[in-house]
Amino acid sequence: LKSPFCCSFDIQCACPWQPQTATAPFLAPCGLTMKKLLLCLAYGLNLVACTSVSLSDAQQDQQVKSFQAPAHQAGIYIYRHEILASTVKMAVSLDGQTIGHTAAKTFLYKEVAPGKHTLTSVSENTSTLDLHVKAGKLYYVWQEVKMGIHSERSKLHLVSETLGQRSVLETQMAQTR
Repeated sequence: LKSPFCCSFDIQCACPWQPQTATAPFLAPCGLTMKKLLLCLAYGLNLVACTSVSLSDAQQDQQVKSFQAPAHQAGIYIYRHEILASTVKMAVSLDGQTIGHTAAKTFLYKEVAPGKHTLTSVSENTSTLDLHVKAGKLYYVWQEVKMGIHSERSKLHLVSETLGQRSVLETQMAQTR
């Protein structure tokens, strides 16, 4: 009985004194070619590369984690608290202006005037969320990350104060413009 994970690859020798084809056993799913194997390895190496965003200083991080709403404006937290796609940073825009980038375990914080605002997250897809904010209130937006076809996808969700604060406390503040 042959294992479904035990296949052989034909390898062409580059040596002029041994022009024959050699068969080498290799543990991989059947039908996997050397080209596909190299592409998988390159993708895997890309995943372990270190991608980061610029973080705010510790004092500013602690200040916004006190969750004090500004009196005449609204505060918006946009966070990524999961580790999935930790090597991918995602741009976040507010009303068409980039306010920063998130990576795994980071958040952005922005104070805005009361009224309607549009948040946008750009990755393999573009996710938007319209918010109607009031002065003196805080809003929490989870930037969910999922695996896409070629890279990661994101989806923005407005979440409760309890969940938002708990999640923000697990993350670090990225620099916000």
